[in-house]
Amino acid sequence: MRTVLGTLMLSIVVAAQQSPYAGQQDRHIKALSEQQVSELRAGTGMAMALPAELNHYPGPRHVLDMADQLQLSAEQRKAIQAAYDNMHTRAVALGESLLERERQLDGIFRDRDATQERVWELTRDIARLQGELRATHLEAHIATQALLTPEQVNRYDQVRGYSLGEHHHNGQHQH
Repeated sequence: MRTVLGTLMLSIVVAAQQSPYAGQQDRHIKALSEQQVSELRAGTGMAMALPAELNHYPGPRHVLDMADQLQLSAEQRKAIQAAYDNMHTRAVALGESLLERERQLDGIFRDRDATQERVWELTRDIARLQGELRATHLEAHIATQALLTPEQVNRYDQVRGYSLGEHHHNGQHQH
């Protein structure tokens, strides 16, 4: 009985000490999950544009997916597709640059070459790229919102489940 109790207690102590990062040491880029790497490569939004999305600035990809529900004109579809294409091209390029800097950061620690100067250089680059990537997604929401009517924005919000209370669209107070 003592042996079983001792083994159980040791298991509890080991489990309590195990890091929440256990298992992540095998990642190609330690700071990023495979899903994050895939999303950066694909140029997806990764919730970067939530301030826009949740404040009545629809995203171009979602608007294009809902084109029939929103009754987009041919001109609107073309302009929103162009906004999306521009955003996507830029987001993929920025995502690849961000992944490269993360690989470099991981590498200097892996190779035991980390210096304060190099860490600062790489983390500043990573932060700048993250900011540019987020701004790219947010700008696409601004461009998309400007191409829609207030009624289309309201419909978008309703379909997406955001329609509660009063809204402000295109600088106009809506009820």
